[in-house]
Amino acid sequence: MDVIVLFKALLLGIIEGITEFLPISSTGHLIIAEEWLGHRSDMFNIVIQAGAILAVTVIYWPRLMSFLTGWRDRETRDYLLKLIAAFLVTAVLGLIAKKLGFKLPESVTPIAWALIIGGVWMFVAEEVAARRPESTRVSWLVAIVVGLAQVIAGIFPGTSRSSSTIFAAMLLGTGNRAAATEFAFLVGIPTMYAASAFELLGTLKDGGAAGEDWLALIVAFIASAVTAFVAVKWLLGFIQGHRFTSFAFYRIGLGFLLFALVELGLVT
Repeated sequence: MDVIVLFKALLLGIIEGITEFLPISSTGHLIIAEEWLGHRSDMFNIVIQAGAILAVTVIYWPRLMSFLTGWRDRETRDYLLKLIAAFLVTAVLGLIAKKLGFKLPESVTPIAWALIIGGVWMFVAEEVAARRPESTRVSWLVAIVVGLAQVIAGIFPGTSRSSSTIFAAMLLGTGNRAAATEFAFLVGIPTMYAASAFELLGTLKDGGAAGEDWLALIVAFIASAVTAFVAVKWLLGFIQGHRFTSFAFYRIGLGFLLFALVELGLVT
């Protein structure tokens, strides 16, 4: 048993769990981490993302069950249909984008730009939302644009799926942070399960599971699930009384740090 390999897997799982659902870009953090902890296989990245999705599924399980038990209620059914619409927009346009090869390379420079631009976008969204009457209603327009935002996040690494979807919802009328975050995360559950399953099937088909360190995968999966659970629980409490601006400052700072690391030749 290689303790160092397991420790690196543990660290990567923790990083994925913390950053996947916070609006700070898990891709940007994992690229930096892999520069020093070693590049990981597609299978490894799929598994640690699955751990984060599982954690959010557990957190929102009562809400998910309410869709099954309360679908006869008009408001519940309307909300569920909007979730389905957002998911279908993402699925259809995401598949088209993948077939056409619309995705920037996961290299540091475009991710640094995405982090900085996303940080500025967060400042703007917060200011615009603050000037509007607070609303928890999710309109059909919000549902469609949230679906589009997920596609954009998939094409531009570093954008952050949670950031793009939450602030799309806030800008288009769902000014309540908790309501916007809940819709974004609920849409993200089927989206990320579907994307992970799609990538996993492709990886297995190409023989990507050969030579995997399964113990390291298990360690990373558990680490990702536990830390994602803690991170999301913390975020849901944090946004009750705070703006997202601290994340915006963090994104911009990380973006400039990445540019500096590229100039120093420490990352590529």
